[in-house]
Amino acid sequence: MRHLLVLKYIEKIARTGSLRSAADELNITPSALNRRILGIEEELGVEIFERHPSGLRPNIAGEILLKHIRDQIADMDRVKSRIADLSGMRAGHINIATTREVVPFFLPALIKRHLTEFPAVTFGVSLYERGEAEASLIDNTNDIAIVFEPIRLTELQIVNSVPQTLYCIMSSEHPLAGQKALKIYECTEYPLLLPKRPEGIRRILDAAASKVGITLEPAVESNSLDLLRLMSQDSEALSFCLAINLRPQLAEDHLIAVPVDLKGISANALISGYLRGRALPVAAARFLESVNKELSLQFS
Repeated sequence: MRHLLVLKYIEKIARTGSLRSAADELNITPSALNRRILGIEEELGVEIFERHPSGLRPNIAGEILLKHIRDQIADMDRVKSRIADLSGMRAGHINIATTREVVPFFLPALIKRHLTEFPAVTFGVSLYERGEAEASLIDNTNDIAIVFEPIRLTELQIVNSVPQTLYCIMSSEHPLAGQKALKIYECTEYPLLLPKRPEGIRRILDAAASKVGITLEPAVESNSLDLLRLMSQDSEALSFCLAINLRPQLAEDHLIAVPVDLKGISANALISGYLRGRALPVAAARFLESVNKELSLQFS
């Protein structure tokens, strides 16, 4: 839609913080892009960007305009998706906010299956720290959030919430490998490979340790769950993961998973949802239905 083009230019500059970077992504010259922005500022009678040596940043007027722009773009995406659905094209774009726990296996498999059924649909997937994914729904940056242990529940319309078992990952030759379940204090006798705070897994482990009066001292901390898992190979070090990102081929890496007994520790749930009060575009709503169906099949 041509009338949205200049609005998309402004939104792109705000995202990149750079006139040149935005121009490269938009495939126009920086001078042409700058003229468009100056034209908008002249029409509004105010500047919308602060100019700094390091780039451009929206001022207060720019933030007000950006909120309007993002609402307009989201509304147009919703209209286009509904029109496409009526015409049988089954098209649209879906922006997903998620956390590390969902990325390794669950989400890629679901997206690939959806693309097979609806090849005209496109996806954008953004990885966030705990608490940031649901916040990204507020300005319509993302349509859907699939997160473990969300923090900002007031903005989130929860569609599904499924419990997640926490597993301890260890070498198949580990002294604890034969146990059916582990207490948190048993794990502290070995080197611990822990996610960094404020990851949801780390919050649960810290809460479980605090309940029995101990403190977890990690040998290694990382925000890469894959790195921590692989460091458990051929060692006595222990890493941790949720059911949703439990690697199906653990045995190939000479690893096993043992459930961690977390009695008394609550809120360990994986949640899917969208911004409260928002009407989702058809494509996003359809995909969210697929997400919820798969979550229910796997974990309910």
